[in-house]
Amino acid sequence: MATVTFPRPFVWGTATAAHQVEGGNWNNDWWAWEHDPTSPCQEPSGDACDAWHRWPADLDLLAQLGFNAYRFSLEWSRIEPEDGEFSHASLEHYRGMCLGCRERGLEPIVTFHHFTTPRWVAARGGWEDPATADRFGRFCARAARHLGDVLGRACTLNEPNIVATMGYLYGLFPPGVRDFDRRRRVNDVFIAGHRRAVGAIKAAAPAVPTGLTLAMSDYQAVDGGEAMRDAYRRDMEDVFLEAARGDDYVGVQCYSRTRFGADGMLGPEDGVRLTQMGYEFWPEALAATIRRVPEVAGPVPMLVTENGIGTDDDAERIEYVTRALRGVRACLDDGLDVRGYVYWSLLDNFEWIFGYRPTFGLVAVDRTTQVRTPKPSARWLGEIARTGTLRD
Repeated sequence: MATVTFPRPFVWGTATAAHQVEGGNWNNDWWAWEHDPTSPCQEPSGDACDAWHRWPADLDLLAQLGFNAYRFSLEWSRIEPEDGEFSHASLEHYRGMCLGCRERGLEPIVTFHHFTTPRWVAARGGWEDPATADRFGRFCARAARHLGDVLGRACTLNEPNIVATMGYLYGLFPPGVRDFDRRRRVNDVFIAGHRRAVGAIKAAAPAVPTGLTLAMSDYQAVDGGEAMRDAYRRDMEDVFLEAARGDDYVGVQCYSRTRFGADGMLGPEDGVRLTQMGYEFWPEALAATIRRVPEVAGPVPMLVTENGIGTDDDAERIEYVTRALRGVRACLDDGLDVRGYVYWSLLDNFEWIFGYRPTFGLVAVDRTTQVRTPKPSARWLGEIARTGTLRD
């Protein structure tokens, strides 16, 4: 296939989330969930990748590889460990990370909520309580006042649709509820929280591009499955895309496709490769989701804030990303406003209920020594980031 080039400037980054890499985040709902014997979690996060201490070396590695951005998240439970009690030391820690990014030529893309919620918030009803939207807005205001002058981009919420669906419909995330109506109420609170967060961040840092990131899938109808597809996609994506109208950008996060028949969601198609997560190897889904955003959210800029594959075959990782990036280039050719590509993830890390088995990272991590070892895909993608060129 032909060599393709990407525009300059273009964001080329990798992503992590606080709970998945920092270690020792005991004061949130996920730590409690990991240690609940009735939960589906395969193992606790423990020390994770010890990124709380090792972040300078991780940033050094990213810069050396050729990337120009790093997406990471704030751990709300560290910054506000109890209601109204804010930790200056934790805010300074994240400020240091932002400054560390800038010193190395990396844009700090900061997510204010990535799946984890403080225990004290969860104890008061979590995201089912409308007051949580106000609590989150207050947290964002305090954090943005401390970090606003060093932020690159701000993500209010990471995949609120996943938190709502997995936590309140399928019972796989905390609090382990299975109730369709309660899931819809949580969607509403997340949307309210996003709007409060945007206002709070913009008040403190009006020049910082701010948006939310959304878990998206290439939803496909098979044999009369259009009605089931559309109904599912409405609560999963559309309500959040509609809420993002007028934002500075939408963060597109996509890994695979989802098929629907007349009776509901279908499993993987026979003969299609599967990833370590159990879903289909379908890199073309990324372009499909990019194309759908403006259909619902209107003409809003887009940033691919997550895309990647859990695999123990690094050649397969390169194949997946190659095909996904060719889809991004095709979207650009068609005039879609895509500002960059952020791979998930920098490190092999804690993958929520699956523990440490799935390996999404460009960099392997020894779970005993915490030694980082870049995979061939890290240098391959870093070279694309450096040159803006994807070669045959």
